[in-house]
Amino acid sequence: MFGFSKKKGPAQSKEETLTFLARGFEFNGILNFDGMVRIDGVVTGEIHTEGTLIIGEHAVVEGNVSAGTIVSGGKINGNVTAREKVRLVSTAALLGTIRTPLLHIEEGVRLKGTCEAQGHRAEHSQDDRPKKLSEPRKPRVPQYGEL
Repeated sequence: MFGFSKKKGPAQSKEETLTFLARGFEFNGILNFDGMVRIDGVVTGEIHTEGTLIIGEHAVVEGNVSAGTIVSGGKINGNVTAREKVRLVSTAALLGTIRTPLLHIEEGVRLKGTCEAQGHRAEHSQDDRPKKLSEPRKPRVPQYGEL
């Protein structure tokens, strides 16, 4: 009737659930989800999901956030950690630390904090990096007044 599958077993686990917390929603505590989540309300506490977390333009989050992918257009006052990527759209405001492999920030975002985004190269081990050819060391010649 509402598009829910009545199949049981492995096929059901392939479907991604969607949780929507509308504008006007207020929550204090820790939220844990499976699948995709969209928040347009106010959350004071932590938010965790393995899927995608969408923080709407009118949302306010006071606390740490972790997800597979994070897309934010709202306000976050806390640390943000994503396994895959973080995207901040133009209406976003963030006060905290971002840790993610990939980071996309649109023009107009307000950001105060630190960012750690390793890019695709972070997935490769140091053994995969090209070896730098060793150059013979040149003797250092002291400049005038140097000891």
